[in-house]
Amino acid sequence: MTDTLLNHRAEGPAAAPPLLLGPSLGTSYGLWDKVAPELSSAHRVVRWDLPGHGGSAAELIGPGATVGDIAGLVLALADALGIERFAYAGVSLGGAVGLQLAVHHPQRVSSLAVICSSAHFNGAKPWEERAALVRREGLSGLAESADARWFTPGFTVPELVRDHRAADPEAYAACCDALAAFDVRERLGEIRVPTLLVAGREDPATPPEHLRQIADAVPGAALVEIPGASHLAPAQCPEAVLTALRAHFDGATRRGMEVRREVLGDPHVDRAQARQTPFTARFQDFISRYAWGEIWTDPTLTRRERSMITLTALVAHGHYDELAMHVRAARRNGLTPEEIGAVLLQTAVYCGVPAANSAFATAQRVLAEEGEEAP
Repeated sequence: MTDTLLNHRAEGPAAAPPLLLGPSLGTSYGLWDKVAPELSSAHRVVRWDLPGHGGSAAELIGPGATVGDIAGLVLALADALGIERFAYAGVSLGGAVGLQLAVHHPQRVSSLAVICSSAHFNGAKPWEERAALVRREGLSGLAESADARWFTPGFTVPELVRDHRAADPEAYAACCDALAAFDVRERLGEIRVPTLLVAGREDPATPPEHLRQIADAVPGAALVEIPGASHLAPAQCPEAVLTALRAHFDGATRRGMEVRREVLGDPHVDRAQARQTPFTARFQDFISRYAWGEIWTDPTLTRRERSMITLTALVAHGHYDELAMHVRAARRNGLTPEEIGAVLLQTAVYCGVPAANSAFATAQRVLAEEGEEAP
């Protein structure tokens, strides 16, 4: 814990696209325990604690605070970590912080997901009353009713309830002040980043209507409603939230699939997807995300050049089934049969004559099947 920065936890490759995750009032970054590790396979995930929650200092916030003040703390954290632009997802108050950032600091946000949150929180009075109650009596009473506010009957996450009970009352009350004053309904049309709204159908605090209001106002926004989820959807329905966030944030996967089809052809990709099982699904996602979504989309090398490198590597390791597929891909990428032959001839020098002999046989068969004469 520091006195100047929000407490946080960073996961995932340092060079991966950054993704900041914001918590709900009364919780810590433990709210994301079942989601963040999965997201960190493709992102540099940074989840943070509200002032006076988890490991963040209570002194970072005071009476009369605004959501803008909390957003400023998030930007200070991003600056300290060397993060200029980031994707952002937040729950409830954390979602309000995301809206604040998208409206007032659009140059910092690349894409946004707002989960079980709102552009307003039912007026100032309920939050003013809650702030006064907490300043007067502390958090014990509210913690006792946390499950009813956060989850459907019979469900709980004891660690989050403990976080609620352990939060600093003054900082919690200041967060209530921020919610009381928050209303960006008139500014939603200004948001231009790709935006996803995620609603819990059983959420009494921010019902789906609140998320629909945002979706209707933000140009191009998408809305997902999760059946059976209440207010803390990432804790109660992590798989559904993870699926929605991956689809929204993982542009590399979408672009990777486009490139994969362009290079390998629709019939091959369709067959690969038809053979996909739950056992192989993550491997297929890995291929689309990294091989095709990051490597093949890198403009440093042309697709022609990448095809030549790929052909050589496949010959070197004796992967002749893959070689056949990439001979076809090389033709799509503009290599002539003569150029493919030149690549394979060079492999005879560096990979060995027997390997090149098998490679020539494979390539000749493929070219014949395609109705082309090998040189």
